[in-house]
Amino acid sequence: MIKITTDSTCDLPAALLERHNVTIFPLGIVKAGKLFHDGVDIRTADIAAHVDAGGELTTTNAVNVSDYEAAFRRLTEQYDAVIHINIGSGFSCCCQNARLAAEEVPEVYVVDSENLTIGTGMLVLAAAEAAEAGKSVGEILGLLEDMIPRIETSFVLDRLDYMKKGGRCSAVTALGANLLKLHPCVEVIDGKMSVTKKYRGAIAKVVAEYVQERLRDRTDVDFHRVCVVDTCEGNELAQIARDIFKQDGRFEEVVETKAGCTIFCHSGPGTLGVILLRK
Repeated sequence: MIKITTDSTCDLPAALLERHNVTIFPLGIVKAGKLFHDGVDIRTADIAAHVDAGGELTTTNAVNVSDYEAAFRRLTEQYDAVIHINIGSGFSCCCQNARLAAEEVPEVYVVDSENLTIGTGMLVLAAAEAAEAGKSVGEILGLLEDMIPRIETSFVLDRLDYMKKGGRCSAVTALGANLLKLHPCVEVIDGKMSVTKKYRGAIAKVVAEYVQERLRDRTDVDFHRVCVVDTCEGNELAQIARDIFKQDGRFEEVVETKAGCTIFCHSGPGTLGVILLRK
């Protein structure tokens, strides 16, 4: 049997993780000088309340080498092999740490997703389904290698204060965007984040325009599965996306999920992303 593992940034719903027996390595979240673990003893609502009350932005810690190694050793006692899929190496040193740990444990294979959030999660799902279908390690690694450059991850932001506090955009840029009601669209391209467009208006209007544009005149998309992730407390933005996908009618499955604390630390509330797989 082959075991699939990943880190908490994959943002897959708990029900899917449980169904496919995927093990999660939680990243560290530092809030007010105290270390928590993503999705274990801290939630996004805790971060939002802390920041809204004037607290400093929370920071994230990668999983360390020793924790990876200890877990890999336990898992290889139960399984023939472990395939671990990490958040992209351009966003975190988790992948580097996992690879160092894997050098000490036979039959552990670490995959750099070159992606984040449910973009990584889409790869995890595909790997888990392939393992359940009896595919070999080589076949699963080949599947992932083929998929990675075809994952299309993008998202629109409502607020820029989290990015500003995290040093990812200047205070002047954030102020200008807020005054003009601008909402950047960020895409993962070659393992890095790039702003590819700026929308104007209320976030609900922006989300509708953004999702429609992701689908318009597309003939290069694999319509088996689309994933939607958001950082909202409620489902108001997800509902907008859901209605558009339903109206489009081409997707066999729509996976909806909430971003975990690691992603929330950098994007803040009111963010929505769409993840597609190109043919």
